[in-house]
Amino acid sequence: MRVGRSVPPLKQLKVRPIIAGRLLLIACALLGSCDVSARTLDDIIASKTLVFGINPNLPPLGLYDEKNTIDGFDVAIARKLAAALGVSLEIVPVTPSDRIPFLMADKVDVVSGGMTRNPDRLKVIDFTDPVNTEVLGVLTTEDKPYKDWHQLNDRTVRLVQVRGTTPVRLIRDKLPNAQLLLLDNYPDAVRSIAQGRADALIDVLDFVLKFTQNYPTKWRVVAAPIEVGYDCLGIKKGNTALTQRMNKEIRILHSSGFVSESWRSWFGHPMLYDPTAPSP
Repeated sequence: MRVGRSVPPLKQLKVRPIIAGRLLLIACALLGSCDVSARTLDDIIASKTLVFGINPNLPPLGLYDEKNTIDGFDVAIARKLAAALGVSLEIVPVTPSDRIPFLMADKVDVVSGGMTRNPDRLKVIDFTDPVNTEVLGVLTTEDKPYKDWHQLNDRTVRLVQVRGTTPVRLIRDKLPNAQLLLLDNYPDAVRSIAQGRADALIDVLDFVLKFTQNYPTKWRVVAAPIEVGYDCLGIKKGNTALTQRMNKEIRILHSSGFVSESWRSWFGHPMLYDPTAPSP
């Protein structure tokens, strides 16, 4: 698949803290414990507010609109969930590296933003049922020869990735010979390829292709996908009543067609793999 300034939808695949405070939050996440207790479902309803962590730098899941307000697919889901609880929605911007620390330290009640369910995260937080799926693939440029992601396991290959995201572990486990450049956000990661500082990015192509529109580089997607991930809502471990209620509402949003309709509205094409279906 070749992409440029005008990126077509994918069809081939199936699928404000101070430094000290931030260090504390990261420590909480790494240790899997913190002295702060999570707000229960009853607490949230009594407060009349659901605090939702959303990454505003992962369009179209989350983005800043022309009024500098956070919007996107995740916001559409969060609004529906808050409405189902009969409470207002408060959005807190998060990044891939601080979203779990914010959850662990009770800065948010729920967190989204490409929150893929995996064994490492399950050790420290709980997950709801899947809201959407994502398919890992390789974004590179036309002048690169890669036909399969395994070819990236070479010491001459320079991969770029965003800190705190799922593919970092995959790269370190499966492609140990490749060089790895870690950056803070996706726009910078894609820019590094356009500038020649990196050769390829392994990530969810639905989300990262948007950033290629900013550069005249002749982009290419390696045809074979890597795997399907299931994106859920993250909830502090042991907050069972909240998790169960979120699962109930997520099932309703799926069965009513709201999830699929919202996805098509924000992404411009159907979801590549049904999140209610078994793993492929």
